Amino acid sequence: MITSLITRDLATGIWYGQTMEITVRIPDALAVCLGSTDDMERRVLETIALEEFKLGHLSKSELKHVLGFEVLDEIDGFLKQHSVFEPYTPADFEREQRALDQLGL
Repeated sequence: MITSLITRDLATGIWYGQTMEITVRIPDALAVCLGSTDDMERRVLETIALEEFKLGHLSKSELKHVLGFEVLDEIDGFLKQHSVFEPYTPADFEREQRALDQLGL
């Protein structure tokens, strides 16, 4: 069962509205591994949101909103905890090196 009444603000890309309820049937052996119902609900939410972020379907700001975090630092910790790191290119390194050079560091 999937029910939803959500909309996306095209200007900001942020989703608003009610939550979606999904019923998923899983084997008892897996349910035992997932813990209590509350733990299971949160773990499933985090798993789906994280996967959507990795696929590029959610921005960091959207991920923050979906998971109910207050500040982006919490998202950074969440991503690090799940071994998801933002790409760091040679251009990023050069930009940071120029900034440090300008500061005399």
